[in-house]
Amino acid sequence: STPREQWVTEWPGQVVLCGSQVEWTKEVTNAFNEGHTGLMKAYERILKQLEGLTKLVGGDLSPLARLTLGSLIVIEVHARDVVKNLMTSGVTSARDFEWMSQLRYYWDGEDISVRIVNGDFKYGYEYLGNTSRLVITPLTDRCYVTLTGALHLQLGGAPQGPAGTGKTETTKDLAKALAKKCVVFNCSDGLNFLAMEKFFKGLASSGSWSCFDEFNRIELEVLSVIAQQIMSIQKAIQAGSVRFIFEGTEISLDSSCAVFITMNPGYAGRSELPDNLKALFRPVAMMV
Repeated sequence: STPREQWVTEWPGQVVLCGSQVEWTKEVTNAFNEGHTGLMKAYERILKQLEGLTKLVGGDLSPLARLTLGSLIVIEVHARDVVKNLMTSGVTSARDFEWMSQLRYYWDGEDISVRIVNGDFKYGYEYLGNTSRLVITPLTDRCYVTLTGALHLQLGGAPQGPAGTGKTETTKDLAKALAKKCVVFNCSDGLNFLAMEKFFKGLASSGSWSCFDEFNRIELEVLSVIAQQIMSIQKAIQAGSVRFIFEGTEISLDSSCAVFITMNPGYAGRSELPDNLKALFRPVAMMV
């Protein structure tokens, strides 16, 4: 019963973003029952909410509330665009791909699940602080579909493309959307498999995500050992194990961990990935 403009300033950023997305998903799903009229009503309500938020931003706010509102407006603008697109495309069913390919948040009374196409993921509940969010473009949406499809099949994701196309940032933003900790690591040719072994042990046990930047800078000999290490983690996840033997040590396994790699092909000093490593990742071309 609290007015929305008051609610968004009283709660932590992550709670506000997640709650708003659950509400938006519910609203649009219910709107499909009324067809085009329902979507029109939902669209008008989103515009009204955005208007309320922009008025708030113009007022006197604490730095923390301003940060929350910045992220919320980015997400709400995308929500508005999605509903507008659903109307112009003439979508009338919640089973339509235009709607299924969006990140949708559902509250089932005990847990929050995030669904997109075939993927159904548990919300991570990882405390990430009050962070800013990326503007969501059609390229971001396409990348999300491929990366979540890879996660659904218990594989890794490999965005690739020229510098500045948002490979790492999109991966980090997907982690924020699912409330997972994403550790970004810049690879160099001095990296050996022992360092990677320690990294993967922590990753598998904590259930974090990692994004290895410029992965193809690692030496080819090291890459084939890394392929074996990643494969043993993926096999353990697919088998539903709780503990598994990794490089001679028994460690606990959190099956929500994931490995992402970004590559910048066509530069000097870059290795071509071995085939056994390519098979463990789903590629995404990040071309604008």
